[in-house]
Amino acid sequence: MASSALDTQRLDLVFRSRPDILEGIRKAADSPSRVQLFNQIADFVYEQIGDQSASSSSGPAPKRRRVDIEPSQNGNSTPNSTAASSIEDVANENVLLEIKDISVSIPLRKKFELCFTSKHIYARAPGTTAPVPGIVYGWKDIEYAFYLPVPEKTQIQHNYILFPRNSYFNLKSGTPAEDPLVFTVSASAPKPGSIGGPNAGAASAVSDSYATLFHWAINKCLQAAANNVQIVTADPAKFYSKIRQPHRPKEPAVHVKAFRGSKEGYLFFLENGILWGFKKPLMFIPLDKIAAISYTNVLQRTFNMVAEVFTGENGDDEATEEIEFAMLDQEDYGGINENYVMRHRLQDRSMADRRKAKKELLENTKSKKGTDGEGEDTNGHAGEDGMTELERAQMEEEHRLQNEEDEDEEDYDPGSDGDSDGSGTSDDDDDDDDDDADAADDDELEEDGGDGGEDEDD
Repeated sequence: MASSALDTQRLDLVFRSRPDILEGIRKAADSPSRVQLFNQIADFVYEQIGDQSASSSSGPAPKRRRVDIEPSQNGNSTPNSTAASSIEDVANENVLLEIKDISVSIPLRKKFELCFTSKHIYARAPGTTAPVPGIVYGWKDIEYAFYLPVPEKTQIQHNYILFPRNSYFNLKSGTPAEDPLVFTVSASAPKPGSIGGPNAGAASAVSDSYATLFHWAINKCLQAAANNVQIVTADPAKFYSKIRQPHRPKEPAVHVKAFRGSKEGYLFFLENGILWGFKKPLMFIPLDKIAAISYTNVLQRTFNMVAEVFTGENGDDEATEEIEFAMLDQEDYGGINENYVMRHRLQDRSMADRRKAKKELLENTKSKKGTDGEGEDTNGHAGEDGMTELERAQMEEEHRLQNEEDEDEEDYDPGSDGDSDGSGTSDDDDDDDDDDADAADDDELEEDGGDGGEDEDD
C-alpha cells in the first residue's frame, strides 16, 4: 500500500547535496498522488545509486554516491590522460583557488562557487565542500575555450565557455554527450572577500576585473596540465555585424542573430570556427570540420546559411552532414561572405582537403615536437626559424602542393598533342612558365598566410 507521507529519509539520502530540490519537493507534495510520485522517484534514484548503507538513524552515515568522470574518448587523448575520477576523488584534491558568486548558465542556471585544482575545475554550492555532479571538468579534457560578449545586455557582460572533448557538436542525436561549462562575468572587479584559496594572494594581483582574473587562472591551469588550448575571443577588426546594437550603439556587435530550428541564438564568426549560443545545446564548428558554406532562402530581408560539416561517421573521412542557421539579416550577408567565408575559403569545397591536410600536418608536427623537443613551444611562440608552428605547417603544405604541380608539368609532353607545332620546347617559354609558377606560388602564400587581404574568386 502506498505511503501517505513523504519518505523524507530516502529523499534526504538521494538529494542531500541539493537542499533546493528537497525544499521544492516538500512544497509541491500537496496531494497523495504527488507524494506517491515523489517517493517512487526517490526509490528509483536510490536503486540506481546502489547505496547499500544502513538507513537507520543509528547507523553509519550513508555512503556518498560515486559519480565517474569519464576520460576523453576521442583519438586526441594522450597516453598520460588521467583515469576516471569520482566526486570523492575530486573533492579530496587541494583547492588552489576559489571564486564565489559566479553565475553559471550551463549545465545548470544558478550561482555557484568555482573551484580550481591542479586537475579539475568544478562548481560547488555555497556552504558545501563537494563538487556539484555534472559540473566537473578535467583540465586535460578541455578542447576549446572562449570568452565572448553576452548579446543584448545594457551592462557589458561576457561568457566563458569551456568545451570538453566531444562536446562541441553532435549531429545525429542533436545533444552532445556532455554539456560545456558556461558562466557569466561582469566587466567590474571581483567583490572583496570573493576570492579564496592558497593562490588568492597571487590572484589579487590580476583582479582588476573578472576577465583578467579568469584568464590568468584558466591559462595557468591549462598550462600546468600540458594542455595547449588558448582562450579565443571575438575580434571586431576581423568580423562585426552591420546591425547596430540599440543598447550600446557605439560598440560594434561581434555576433549575428540566427535561428537553429525553433531556437533563437547568436552566431560568432571566430578565428578557429563558428560558434552558436547561448541556448542548449551549444554548438561549435571548427574550421577544419567545415567542408563548405552555402546560402539558401535568400529573401529581401533575410537569408539562411548552411554549413556542410565533416562527421567522420563510420570511419569515413568524407562523410558530411548539413547544419542550417536561419533568418540571418541581409545586412550581414556581405560581412559574413566576404570577411569570413571567402577569407577562410569556405565557399569552395575543394579547399576543405587543404584545410584538413594542414590540420594533419600540424598534429604530426606537434607529435614530432613532443618526441624530439624541437620547434614551437606550447604557447605558440616562434621556433628557431622565427616561424610559428602553424605558419611552418602552412608553408610546408604549400611547398608540397607546388611540388606536385611541378611534377605534373615535367610529365607533360607537348609533342604528344596532335595540334602541337613543337613551340612548347622553347627555352624562352620555359623561362616564362617558371616565372608564372613562381608568381602563382607567391600569390597562394599571401592568400593563406594573411588575414586582412582581399580574396580572389575561386
